[in-house]
Amino acid sequence: MSGAQVTRTRFVVPVILGIMVVQAVALHLMGRVWICSCGTVRFWVGDIWSAELSQQMFDWYTPSHIVHGILFYGVLHLLMPRAPVLLRLAIAVSLEVAWEIAENSPPVIEEYRKQATAAGYVGDSILNSVLDTVAMMTGFALARLLPWQATVALALVAEVAVGALVH
Repeated sequence: MSGAQVTRTRFVVPVILGIMVVQAVALHLMGRVWICSCGTVRFWVGDIWSAELSQQMFDWYTPSHIVHGILFYGVLHLLMPRAPVLLRLAIAVSLEVAWEIAENSPPVIEEYRKQATAAGYVGDSILNSVLDTVAMMTGFALARLLPWQATVALALVAEVAVGALVH
């Protein structure tokens, strides 16, 4: 790694972490709970009807966030091919965090509740939301590291498999 790359890394990594702190604080200020109101922290919730969905660490929405990262990597690579990958990652994190904050805003939660399948939805826990952002970053990294054909296959398999398993 050159000196310029180290300097960029030392700058961008704290910026990314800062964006995620903003995410957590914004969600807290909107009344989201830090962890599931049930008081437990679980690695996975597989029951789509569970009140703990979107409250625990990972759930059926996690693969979708991985796909977000794959898509963000591809789009930003096409739009900004010369931009350093960490800058593109910071932009992707900003987009994902904006989505997470909007998705967990009171008006959006009210709209979700109008759907029969989300009648008791209370929004994501902060833990779940922040880990959704980490899942996006994982997808971004996979897209960076894997051949594009494998990345496209992974995204398609993730979407089709989750759709088949959940429905």
